[in-house]
Amino acid sequence: MVFRLLLFTGLWLTVVFNVLAVPGAKKQEQQCSSARKSTSKREIKMKKKDSTKVWPFKYDQLLHIEDNDFAMRPGFGGAPVPVGMDVQIESIDSISEVDMDFTMTFYLRHYWKDERLSFPSTRNKSMTFDSRLIQKIWVPDVFFVHSKRSFIHDTTVENIMLRVYPDGNVLFSLRITVSAMCFMDFSRFPLDTQNCSLELESYAYNEEDLMLYWKHGNKSLNTDEHISLSQFFIEEFSASSGLAFYSSTGWYNRLFINFVLRRHIFFFVLQSYFPAMLMVMLSWVSFWIDRRAVPARVSLGITTVLTMSTVITGASASTPQVSYIKAVDIYLWVSFLFVFLPVIEYAAVNYLTTVEERKQFKKRGKISGMYNIEAVQAMAFDGCYHDSETDVDPPPFSIHSEEYSVNSKNPDNPTTDSAQLKRKKSLRGNVGKIILKKNHVIDTYSRIVFPATFIVFNFFYWGFYV
Repeated sequence: MVFRLLLFTGLWLTVVFNVLAVPGAKKQEQQCSSARKSTSKREIKMKKKDSTKVWPFKYDQLLHIEDNDFAMRPGFGGAPVPVGMDVQIESIDSISEVDMDFTMTFYLRHYWKDERLSFPSTRNKSMTFDSRLIQKIWVPDVFFVHSKRSFIHDTTVENIMLRVYPDGNVLFSLRITVSAMCFMDFSRFPLDTQNCSLELESYAYNEEDLMLYWKHGNKSLNTDEHISLSQFFIEEFSASSGLAFYSSTGWYNRLFINFVLRRHIFFFVLQSYFPAMLMVMLSWVSFWIDRRAVPARVSLGITTVLTMSTVITGASASTPQVSYIKAVDIYLWVSFLFVFLPVIEYAAVNYLTTVEERKQFKKRGKISGMYNIEAVQAMAFDGCYHDSETDVDPPPFSIHSEEYSVNSKNPDNPTTDSAQLKRKKSLRGNVGKIILKKNHVIDTYSRIVFPATFIVFNFFYWGFYV
């Protein structure tokens, strides 16, 4: 009886507890749901305020990437898709005459419309993506004709930007460095002007599928104002377009980035032209040295020839190796000829002088040995050759010659001293006359012909190349 009473009391308390606890649980559940609703409202407000960064769903769903086949170009089977281009040149890194190429860093931008990427937008705001989206959509396959190497910069990430507008317009930009060929003509080197161009073309799509064009005409090519090169002055940048034909695939649109380079001449004037001029003028000094001073004239001629050879070797090491003659080669080799000819000229003068002396010796007959010694002493004294008729009168050839010979051997003899004093006085007053009178006719004409010919050569050379 007591057990039944206790069981009944427990059941009654349980029912009362449940009745009292249900309203509190409901209130707590209502409070949690209201908190969740307020939180979701705040998130929606934040998304609306910054809709370009946080989207309520994935971009591939917004751009319908899974619903379209982006392996095919936009408007496949219809008119060719127009792709506009513009370029911002950042720098020209190097120009190599040896490899005949140039290296350029620039921003390359593509503009086209793909309606498959259109999305709804109340504020008409674009979406910007990085390189990860490039692998999922169609982009133009532009490549660089005659390029040797190229790469997209990847510090700190790949320098690629893709911007999609609500109406399907796309901007695709990348920062790239390209090394491409430049067909140079060095026939006027170093007074040359080189025309180089970077060519852009679609690799797979011919003009029936893709049409490349400059987005803003001639203004599509922009350059940095501070672009400069050590050896060249950039005269002009220009943009142009054309067509390229391939026998197996047809016609393709091609865009050209043209620039004109004019070489700075001052470096080559100091390194090649000016030393060559000095050597040529130094070789003319030989014409004013007495023809009997063999060591002086020969050493001067050999020195100028060897120095000119060194100048030519140094210039050849710093210039491109081509099979045709260059402007600097013409100047240096003509200068070498002007340096070499005075050596040949003196060889002819020395030979003709020897022939004349032999003829004079035959005409005069036998001359005393004492007179020959006196002539040798005169030449050793002043470095010049003196005939007996103009300088010092020879002693009379008579029975007193032995006495004169004895007196000449005695250094204390007053006759010898008087002869030397007489020679010194004659040289002091008539050095210029002796040089002019004893100069060979070939040297006389060479003093005028060589400088005049070199001046005429320079006049025509610089007038033609500059």
